[in-house]
Amino acid sequence: MTLIELLIAMVIGLGVTLAVSSMVVVGENHKRTTTSTNDTEQTGAFAVYALDRIVRSAGSGFADSAYPTDQGVLGCKLNATIANLPRLVGTPFPPPFSANFLAGAVDNLRVAPLLIGFNQSDDGRSDVLMVMSGSGAAGGVPRQITIPGTATSLTLDNTVGFADRDLAIVSQSGTPDCLLEQVLGNPVGAALPLGGTYYTVGTTTTIGGLAASTASYVTPIGNAGANNVQFQLLTVDANRVLDSYDLLQNIKLVQGSGPADAVQAIADGVDQMHAIYGIDSVGDGKQHTWVSPGAAGYDINTVMTTPSVMRKIISVRIALVIRGEYYDKKLGGVTPPTLTLFGNLTDALGNPLPALKQIVNLNATDQQYRYRVFEFTVPLRNMLLLAQAP
Repeated sequence: MTLIELLIAMVIGLGVTLAVSSMVVVGENHKRTTTSTNDTEQTGAFAVYALDRIVRSAGSGFADSAYPTDQGVLGCKLNATIANLPRLVGTPFPPPFSANFLAGAVDNLRVAPLLIGFNQSDDGRSDVLMVMSGSGAAGGVPRQITIPGTATSLTLDNTVGFADRDLAIVSQSGTPDCLLEQVLGNPVGAALPLGGTYYTVGTTTTIGGLAASTASYVTPIGNAGANNVQFQLLTVDANRVLDSYDLLQNIKLVQGSGPADAVQAIADGVDQMHAIYGIDSVGDGKQHTWVSPGAAGYDINTVMTTPSVMRKIISVRIALVIRGEYYDKKLGGVTPPTLTLFGNLTDALGNPLPALKQIVNLNATDQQYRYRVFEFTVPLRNMLLLAQAP
């Protein structure tokens, strides 16, 4: 082979190598882009599923206790023996719920199917959802104390449906506080024995005082052993993880596994979470408009202390901002500098609601990642039934 032929062969080989290398690079970039996009879609789909499952049952086990109104537990200040409901003053919930949720006044938390803390995650970029639900015997219907009892035994017409380790809320007409109590052993006859992990004597309102009054009521909400009482907080932390926190700490205190005060990760890659209320304005069981949890009269402190406002909330719309893991070096980025949430909502008459629109701003670095916005509406089935109750 002559020198000229060798040089020609080298040029041809170099060209083929460059072509193949370009195809490999393009293919690899395409694979990473596709994988990142698919991962983002899957993360969003799973997070939507998880939130829908939790939120849809909000109010189960106690929402229909609101009729008649003197038996209701909505809005009562829930006292428990463990330092979580209410939280001791100066003892915040664990991150990412510690800095802004209820402005640190966590001892004021009330019984409510669903609450939205507007931008109350620790970094102030996401809302906090509080969801309370249960699976009480007899549909959570309150039972009146018929004969004065004691601090460890309540007397009802009957105790059918109650079992060992059942949880119940004991409330009284005209009393703003209520008590979370636990059944100790299987009841016999009309006597309902109390004791165990969640038993509390109470402070400003005592179980002895409630047991002594026939104006008090017992609302079953589920069983601690079955872990079917879900009092949870939900938000996104600074590491882009969607977290939940069990207010009752059941896994540690009853199931006997896991550390106390543990926050559970649901999904990673979630950049932000925001939510708004769907409102039934006239009590006909139909949604008429949307309201921001930052609006006057629908802030978390007003909603959780006003049962009449709670009854208007029959759905929630949640927006999740999901970020992919792949950093794309494309000049100018792959995502626009702003994302819009709740941008095209209207009321029941078709009137636009521009005040609900939220803008998420992305810096130059963020724009190199792929983002997806998932918006979905969850009807609160228990509150829909409550809205149409006689």
